[in-house]
Amino acid sequence: MVVDLTKETSNGLRLEYKLVECVGPYYVEYIRNLACDNNVSLEISSPSDQSEDLVFIPDDNDDDYLRSLDPKEWKKQDHYAVLGLGELRFKASSSIVKSAYRQKVLKHHPDKRKAKGEIVNRDDDYFTCITKAWEILGDKTKRRSYDSVDPYFDDNIPSNSEISKGVFYSVFNKYFELNSQWSEKSPIPQLGGPDESRENVDRFYNFWYNFESWREYSYEDEEAKESGQDRDERRWIEKQNRAVRAKRKKEEMARIRCLVDLAYNNDPRIVKFKQDDKNKKEAQKRAKIEAARAKQEEIERVQKELEDKLRKEKEEQEAAEKAKQNALKAEREAQKRALKKEKKILRDTCKANNYFIETQNDLVKHMEYTEKLCELLSQKELESLNSEIKDGGRDVFLSKIEQLEKELQSERENHLKTVNNKQMNGQTNNSSFSWTQADINLLIKAVNLFPAGTNQRWEVVANFMNQHGKRKENTVTAREVLSKAKELQSLDDSVKAAANQKAFDNLEKRKKSTNVEVETSQRFDGPEQQAWTAEEQRLLEQALKTYPTSTPERWDRIAACVPSRSKKDCMKRYKDLVEMVKAKKAAEKSVKNK
Repeated sequence: MVVDLTKETSNGLRLEYKLVECVGPYYVEYIRNLACDNNVSLEISSPSDQSEDLVFIPDDNDDDYLRSLDPKEWKKQDHYAVLGLGELRFKASSSIVKSAYRQKVLKHHPDKRKAKGEIVNRDDDYFTCITKAWEILGDKTKRRSYDSVDPYFDDNIPSNSEISKGVFYSVFNKYFELNSQWSEKSPIPQLGGPDESRENVDRFYNFWYNFESWREYSYEDEEAKESGQDRDERRWIEKQNRAVRAKRKKEEMARIRCLVDLAYNNDPRIVKFKQDDKNKKEAQKRAKIEAARAKQEEIERVQKELEDKLRKEKEEQEAAEKAKQNALKAEREAQKRALKKEKKILRDTCKANNYFIETQNDLVKHMEYTEKLCELLSQKELESLNSEIKDGGRDVFLSKIEQLEKELQSERENHLKTVNNKQMNGQTNNSSFSWTQADINLLIKAVNLFPAGTNQRWEVVANFMNQHGKRKENTVTAREVLSKAKELQSLDDSVKAAANQKAFDNLEKRKKSTNVEVETSQRFDGPEQQAWTAEEQRLLEQALKTYPTSTPERWDRIAACVPSRSKKDCMKRYKDLVEMVKAKKAAEKSVKNK
């Protein structure tokens, strides 16, 4: 069976395609004889070749094109067009390429043309282009290299104007089929149609997202490795060529990835699958929300029932309590009204009888005691007094005033006696600790060492006294220290001055043997012998900051900054300050550790 298909090319060549099905040796011989009669080369596919071969029929009108070629520019020429395969290109089988080359040789070989009387310049003849085309297209590796940079291959991807919902499949089918020729793997999955299953769609995009291309760019190497003069130069050339190929390969894979991304983002099936997934997630989310809402409603219902029950019980308790409070309030109001009534009766009675006075000098006194009786006596006592005054008159009123006056005088005397006892007896609130003069001196020292504002001040003072006191078996507490300090503060000025002076004298004697400076208490306004003034202290502190320890003749310079003090005084004051800070930190640390 033979089917003829004829096609006219753009350069005037006529290609005839014949689909041949072999049915026996005699038929094959017939076809061969037919081809020889028509000066046509014919090849029949072997079982290992393609099932369908194309028969190449040359066109005699390609002479002008071949003669226009420059053999020196062979790398820029279209080798398929040189052999007359410009339309088939990469689709042409190896047998068709071989057949086309043979026909070109038979027609354009210099010997053939010279026999026809044509003048041939062998050094610059276009026949070299034919042999170069066969050298490249006849070798599988070199043909792959040339096909990779085929100038007629469309490296573009669909533009935005080409992409629309109606023509998605036709547009992208064309582009994917065109780029599938570079695939290392087979079979190549198809894009399919709108009814394709999700599994097939995922397989298609997984294949193209992991696409492995055999396309390479060695044909466009700027310099051939063989042109190197020695091994090192050839290696350098090859290194440069590999770098350029890798760059172009990277750009090619980016183009393929861009094509796949464009298809994936515009694929209506992917949009549908994503919408289905979104709907499924939303349905699951709604179901979960509904379940949580139902559970929350049940919890709220149970909680509301419990709250209603508790609220009712609380309301009943509040109602009972309110009724009780109302009854108590009514009772108190009644008592107030009764008390107010009795007070009014007493005042009216006294006023009506001119406060039971004999002379005007007693009027203010009787009016005052009338108010005191109203304030101090209860309702029943006022009621009894009003009844007695009503029966006894002036004598009862004067007797009650005299009795009240005696009671108030007795209370005043008892209060003054208690206050005097507390002031005169220093051990009233410190029965557990007997204060000696040394303890009082140490207290004065501690109060000045830890001024107001110190954290846990009285605990720190008590701890300081317990650490530096001589009596270890009996310790003083913060409460006892505070009470004794208040007691000393309430003493007369002469007593405070004497105590401060005595404390100063004792501490001056012990200054050589102790590490803690004892100063006269500014809290108790005592005298101070050669004490450092605030201005001297400020000058000393400023000088210590100005001249650090690394300064030569440091203390001479510091003493010069404090005119009223000698070098020895400045050094002694600095040492005392250091000891004070150490003692203060030790006392505070002990309190914190407790």
